[in-house]
Amino acid sequence: MSRGYFVTGTDTGVGKTRIAVALLEQLKRSGLKVQGMKPVAAGCERTPQGLRNEDAVCLRNASSHAAPYDLVNPYAFVEPVAPHLAAAQENNPIVLDDIVDAYRQLSVSADCMVVEGAGGWRVPLTSRLCMADLAQSLDLPVILVVGMRLGCLNHALLTARDIQACGLTLAGWVANCIDPDMQCLDENIDTLTRMLEAPLLATFSWNPDINPAECPIIKI
Repeated sequence: MSRGYFVTGTDTGVGKTRIAVALLEQLKRSGLKVQGMKPVAAGCERTPQGLRNEDAVCLRNASSHAAPYDLVNPYAFVEPVAPHLAAAQENNPIVLDDIVDAYRQLSVSADCMVVEGAGGWRVPLTSRLCMADLAQSLDLPVILVVGMRLGCLNHALLTARDIQACGLTLAGWVANCIDPDMQCLDENIDTLTRMLEAPLLATFSWNPDINPAECPIIKI
């Protein structure tokens, strides 16, 4: 498998796509052929071309070439609910082997893959499998996106510990400031810098409209 990263987060809505797209743009500027992937997406719109997820489309658009959407997002579900519930509602169970096969096809033409998870690290995919199992099947180093808001310390420390318990490399973490009114922001970032056994790769300030090409450098 080609070199790459698995982007996970402390929860849903913490900015995984923002960081994944910024990373793709950064890697492209360094001269690499890159490919984004969103294996599972719940919350898709019906279009003449089929179901489309906004995050997956962003990753596809930021890639070096427009790969078939069905490879970028093999499991697309309509309802914005937990993946295992969406899969059950649509009678389309998630099979890890299918995702790994799509990953292998995409990686043939890429120097570096950026794979974005759905929800948090332990969100269920089936009654027996979760997002952590998907990450293990791809065996990529993990980038943890920490949504900086009240409660993030516990979520970040628990997630980091479980990533390492799964035998995967925690390449580092990104502080993504999603709450413009968070109290003690700098102190919280300092606490995680001391307590997480991985480097702080970047701090993204509150700026929802920033161009991905203008985002901070992610020190991978």
